[in-house]
Amino acid sequence: MAFFVVLYTGKRVILVFHVLLMLSQVTGCRHKRQGAVFLKDGTVFPALNLQENSTSMKNCSIFALRKKSEMIEPIDTGSAVIKSLYIKNYALIDELEVSFGAGLNILTGETGAGKSIIIGALNAVLGERADTETVREGTGKAIVEAIIQTGSGDDQVVAELLKQNEIEQLQEVILRREIRPSGSRAFINDTPVNISVLRAVGDRLVDLHGQHDHQLLLKQDHHREVVDGLPAVSPHRQRYDEAYRRVRDLRRELDSLRTREQELNEKMELHRFQLRELEAAQLDEEEFENMTREMKRLDHAEELDQKAALIGEIGSDGERSLMDLLSLIEEALGDMAEIEEAFESYIEELKSARVSIQELLSYTERYRSNIEFNPARLEELRQKQAEVRRLEKKYGRGLTELIRYRDELEASVNLAENFDLELEKKEKALTEAAEKLRVGADALHRNRIKAGSELGERISEALKHLGITNNRFETRVEWRYEEEGWIEIDGARIGSHSDGPDEVAFYISTNKGESPKPLARIASGGEVSRVMLAMKSVIAREQHLPVMIFDEIDTGIGGAVAEQVGHTMHNLAQQCQIIAITHQAQIAGQADHHFKVAKEESGDRTVTHIHPLDDESHISEVATLMSGSDVSEHAIAGAREMVQNARRRYAKNGT
Repeated sequence: MAFFVVLYTGKRVILVFHVLLMLSQVTGCRHKRQGAVFLKDGTVFPALNLQENSTSMKNCSIFALRKKSEMIEPIDTGSAVIKSLYIKNYALIDELEVSFGAGLNILTGETGAGKSIIIGALNAVLGERADTETVREGTGKAIVEAIIQTGSGDDQVVAELLKQNEIEQLQEVILRREIRPSGSRAFINDTPVNISVLRAVGDRLVDLHGQHDHQLLLKQDHHREVVDGLPAVSPHRQRYDEAYRRVRDLRRELDSLRTREQELNEKMELHRFQLRELEAAQLDEEEFENMTREMKRLDHAEELDQKAALIGEIGSDGERSLMDLLSLIEEALGDMAEIEEAFESYIEELKSARVSIQELLSYTERYRSNIEFNPARLEELRQKQAEVRRLEKKYGRGLTELIRYRDELEASVNLAENFDLELEKKEKALTEAAEKLRVGADALHRNRIKAGSELGERISEALKHLGITNNRFETRVEWRYEEEGWIEIDGARIGSHSDGPDEVAFYISTNKGESPKPLARIASGGEVSRVMLAMKSVIAREQHLPVMIFDEIDTGIGGAVAEQVGHTMHNLAQQCQIIAITHQAQIAGQADHHFKVAKEESGDRTVTHIHPLDDESHISEVATLMSGSDVSEHAIAGAREMVQNARRRYAKNGT
């Protein structure tokens, strides 16, 4: 399909392009290649969010490209970016596609418009539980697809997950979930995967914070990961991990040796007896085969002698031997060949046969002279054979397996006799490795405490700007005391685990006079979101950040606090893409990209749509959030001032 793209600035058309758009469908997956507009000065504008013009032509369509100030321009922050989200036949959504940009993406809309449906679809494509009842009535299946660009700072964890599951690695990761009334299927880059794999990749690329359970911050294991990702802690964690793996491997080897020693000691007398018995039998497969052939000859010596004598007598002894008869036949054939040439060839064949028979007679005569009549030798061999058969029956093994078992017994007996030396070597190595682990564990513990304390202070300060003024935020790091711990520090046994020698947990109090409690016990989704926002804003420049999605982060706030929340989100969005649902004008006014979710009547059905807003629509929607459905000119002016103030502030700060 050919169409024109028209670039507007104000009312003047400055550039028109003829573009060829190609859409392809691969294995039921929608992949649309994004167009781009190239200006003469080298500037590139992606052809996204095209607004269809009412003008039409016979063989093409006309689209108006949004002004530069309204465009979604990708900014490579080194972090992941959800480029597009496609939803079909999901709840109230007939078919919907939206392209997000880097920075702060804001979704607004009336209550019940379908914002939660979009979040539910995102949850599904990230690997969370998919309710089969979300399949739109009258359709066979629902489809949710997210195209995520991994950015220049490619996530090695994601790369390893893709490699482990034999998934093609591209600069984009395409997550897709197909939901049917009977169940669902998951795909990554068009490769079918288990839901657990989809969830693992989704958790790494996208962090969705809402009122439900897709909240990484509430998982205590993540608290340790946050602290260990700090530059002051990371090197100590790496050294600890190396020491831990060394001690773990040596302990396994030592346990295996001790178990083996105990097993061998319990069976040593039996093993020594069996080894002596098998060695006495002098088991050898080749020798046994030779012995079997010799027994056969000795057992049939008389018969062999008689048959050899008979062959000699027929062949060359007596008045009319076989050789004499062959001579007569040869002479007769010669006479016949003089008359009939056809017999000449048989004369040569007969001569060849006479040579072969003569060789046979000579060999038989020599063989007969060497035939051994030795009953004593035969009896000796029979006894040896009987012993082998007895051992095979006793041990339930054939000769080959019996020889292998004898060799295993020999190795076990030798190992048992040298166990003390082997154990001593392993124990010495373990002692040295455990000391390195103790030093590494102590250093990791101290640095976790120090860095965690500093992190807590910074997060607490950030929370004050987000409306939680009387908060106390703490990072608690406590030794894991275990009686069977691998190391000893200050006279106590400390348990060493793959994630460290201590427990790391975030504690918080959001109200004055309350003692801090585990962060996971916070009931308010709004508070959890603000805590995560504060944390991410503190560590944004130090760690890998996924796409962050906030579902109604503005719960329970307003006014200046909401404005500060929006400001914090906008600053954080320079390090990672943020998609947020809000009802607050102070937050929406600071959006880089604003989308409105609306519920509309279509025939006899109700459908949800999402619309990207241009500058004026953005200001109008902010005004609606400020004053409700009855938007006055005063509200529009206030919204315009709010948006312009935010843009001037960010332009001044370079954000």
